[in-house]
Amino acid sequence: MPRSFLHEVPPTAGLPPHWRDLGFSRTHSLAECAAEFLGVDEVQIECSGTAALVVALTVLKRRSARTSVVVPAYTCPLVAIAVAHCGLKLRLCDLAPDGIDMDAAALAALCDEDTLAIVPTHLAGRVADVDTAVACARHAGAWVIEDAAQALGARFADGSAAGTRGDIGFFSLAVGKGLTTYEGGLLVARDAALRTQLRRCREDLVPFDAAWEFKRTLKLLGYHAFYRPAGLAFVYGLPRRRALRAGDATAAVGDDFPLSIPLHRLGAWRQSVGARAFVRLRDFLDAGAAQARRRCARLAQIPGIDVVGDDANAQGTWPFLLLRLPSHASRDAALAELWTTPLGVSRLFIHALPDYAYLAAIVPAAAVPNARDFAARTLTVSNSPWLDDEGFEHIRHTLERIVQ
Repeated sequence: MPRSFLHEVPPTAGLPPHWRDLGFSRTHSLAECAAEFLGVDEVQIECSGTAALVVALTVLKRRSARTSVVVPAYTCPLVAIAVAHCGLKLRLCDLAPDGIDMDAAALAALCDEDTLAIVPTHLAGRVADVDTAVACARHAGAWVIEDAAQALGARFADGSAAGTRGDIGFFSLAVGKGLTTYEGGLLVARDAALRTQLRRCREDLVPFDAAWEFKRTLKLLGYHAFYRPAGLAFVYGLPRRRALRAGDATAAVGDDFPLSIPLHRLGAWRQSVGARAFVRLRDFLDAGAAQARRRCARLAQIPGIDVVGDDANAQGTWPFLLLRLPSHASRDAALAELWTTPLGVSRLFIHALPDYAYLAAIVPAAAVPNARDFAARTLTVSNSPWLDDEGFEHIRHTLERIVQ
């Protein structure tokens, strides 16, 4: 296995950058590349997945007097921050027992005449049960916004793209989400009139900000310079281990988000970088899926470990492997040995949403035992091509020893 801390495996499988991506694309735009990739008529470009969600919620808020948004109790804290940013009320739905989808009975009970939208999440690139959310939304007169931030390229069993079955869907182009423009987002909608409203909202709400674009441009250049095993040791490995020594797991995974959301246009050059990278994305995702199938099969041989996968015939993306261990104690024991190594073992979101202290002002208290249990028993294993078989087998043997 790679024992040197100068060979750092990233926690997620991001598309390795090529320096030729940094030239301007003179063929197709980022929006055109994304629309073709997703099989939709039109894609709207935003500065982040969170910004895309803000635009979507703002449009729906303008169309309705309803004020409540239902989200999974275990999801990215940025979803809660976006809901608060729009002046809407958060309602938390517990997860199904031993699942990643919202509990169907709990979701039905939460939806009423004040429900504006339901936000099912394609968590960890797995394909979510959007149909149940759509049925609940239709019964309540609400909309469905698919959170496909981690699932660009995932497909439902019928072959349609994740993010396109609800009324609105959004994707993230942040670091580690596959293709990146160092922050960026894609926004899609099924209805042409709704797409027009999303465009108009973007014109009203999102300015061009030269300072923000300059910052993101510098960071994108830094990403191209450091997104490789040796560079990641300095920009990811050392800060993570420093946070772990301080006992700050939230900072170690990057869950400590600011409560303000920057809204600005994604500049032409960064869009061009994304457009040039798109041509490599499908082959990269297919190779990652093949590697994930092999490694999931190996991990599934360990009694007591549940590898979170997709329903039959669905095809998720595999930025990392999401594992559920038998207990909180066994998960923590595994992390104690593996999290500080350079092998790409980490966690997804540290807490269920009500348990982040810094979100206390915007997230209501809620009894969500399944979400809390999920947060307490899961860890992630990178699906990066830079995690070689020797390193993976070291992770597997460590998990097997701890669980048994």
